Amino acid sequence: MNKISKNQVKHLVSLKNKKVRDEENLFVAEGEKLIGEILLSNFKIKTLVAIKEWIVSNEKLLKEETEILEAKEEDLLRMSSLKTPNKVLAVVKIPNFKFDFNSLRDKLTIVLDNIQDPGNFGTIIRLADWFGIEQIICSNNTVELYNPKTIQSSMGAILRVKIFYFNLPDFLLEIKEKTTLSIYGTFLIGDIIFKTDLSQSGIIVMGNESKGISKEVASFVKKRITIPSFTERVEKTESLNVALATAIICSEFKRRVL
Repeated sequence: MNKISKNQVKHLVSLKNKKVRDEENLFVAEGEKLIGEILLSNFKIKTLVAIKEWIVSNEKLLKEETEILEAKEEDLLRMSSLKTPNKVLAVVKIPNFKFDFNSLRDKLTIVLDNIQDPGNFGTIIRLADWFGIEQIICSNNTVELYNPKTIQSSMGAILRVKIFYFNLPDFLLEIKEKTTLSIYGTFLIGDIIFKTDLSQSGIIVMGNESKGISKEVASFVKKRITIPSFTERVEKTESLNVALATAIICSEFKRRVL
């Protein structure tokens, strides 16, 4: 166990930059709970940085191939993306998952069209994990998975839900040609989800926070669904946050199989 150097602190700070994460194929995870889950997962930790007390307490979980660095709280504060830094952070290798269209059969899959808020994205990943949805397909312009805010708001779900990025029109065209899966899309105007026949498998498209589903992607949607408002003040009420809408829709799909 070595003490962290100034150059190592500088390198960890640089990983806040997406370009550096992409070039080095690494991301930073923070927090005792998340690091504990990563240590028990198939994700590979390259470097672990923590205060001495944490390292001593968790020595049995640490692997020989992992570089262990002792840091002071002020070092962690500088490296952290959080207002209140934790006792430990880890530099983790980004896994290279291979996508297989066959993995979509007989399952529900969430598709995200240009989601921009990392907090929303992380929450949707967490929801997918809760509802047993194993994969999320994202448009190429959806926010980055390894954005620190996405990682934190996913609450460890990124370890269990696989995320893939595609050109969505091309992806949905292949869905149409290669499978019999129903493609659902969420719109302000559509069939009320609580009164609509829903299949146990299919694609659920969720749109951008302010613009909704893009026209090009919408052209592939065969079943437009909506969550109705139950207030008389509709004109004064904001539309649902995309993560909240995802929770309601996934819940309704899953409720049908109970």
